[in-house]
Amino acid sequence: MTRRSAPWLSYLVVAAGALLTVVPFLDMVMTSFKGPGEAGTLPYRFLPKAFVLSNYRAAVHQLNLPVLFRNSVVVTAVVTVSVLLTSSLAGYALAKLRFPGRDLVFRLVLSTMMFPPFVFLIPHFLILVHWPLAGGNDLLGRGGAGLTVSIVALAVPFLVNGFGIFLTRQFMLSLPDEVLEAARVDGAGEFTVWWRIVVPQTAPVLVTLGLLTAVDAWNEYIWALLVSTANPDLMTLPVGIQLLRDHVDPARTMPIVMAGLVLSVLPVLVLFLLLQKHYIRGVMLSGLK
Repeated sequence: MTRRSAPWLSYLVVAAGALLTVVPFLDMVMTSFKGPGEAGTLPYRFLPKAFVLSNYRAAVHQLNLPVLFRNSVVVTAVVTVSVLLTSSLAGYALAKLRFPGRDLVFRLVLSTMMFPPFVFLIPHFLILVHWPLAGGNDLLGRGGAGLTVSIVALAVPFLVNGFGIFLTRQFMLSLPDEVLEAARVDGAGEFTVWWRIVVPQTAPVLVTLGLLTAVDAWNEYIWALLVSTANPDLMTLPVGIQLLRDHVDPARTMPIVMAGLVLSVLPVLVLFLLLQKHYIRGVMLSGLK
């Protein structure tokens, strides 16, 4: 009796977890269609009295959405491509190449995962401020704003990811050395071996890493807020939506804010749905929990 009821209990727990996950998202979508004054009123209404589409037009206008969307897309694309490239190259070197200090380098990479990202905010900002020959700086990095007034500043701290190197290295350890040695015997260089043999076999893990990196880069808030204080034109979607919420009457504009959030979530949701099969396969192959 207990064995037969156990699967139903598991399904019930999964269903409850799915409900807790989906309901806030649905509430955000429903609120984005509510009229002024409907959000946050008591008694609470889940569905709007009438579906209002003007909130989305207001979100595009008040948030200057094209500029924020462009900044977010550019930064997310640059960071994702850079992380995939550096992680696969470094993972291959640490997994399949033999050189002095390899284990020490890998331990140093692991040590970067032990520190919270907030520790590096100020050092990163100071490095970008004093970047030589950028933003009016001289050769010694003095006299100007450095890279903090450029969109490059939004991406530089995230171009290399210790977790990505660790993930790809762990998966590449399982690749058979015989195949790589056969390619080297045939005259292939290390770059050719990496590009033609290793990368295709690690594609599911790279897709998983790329999706995780893209979501993190798209939702990055603290660093984007810090950089946008030097140049407001560098605001991304999360920063613009938060500032709109902070500076306008929330009772009237909460539906507009929710409309902005829906527009911000849609690209990530579409990306996940398109890559869902590869993502699940990559999680299973890499052992990622």
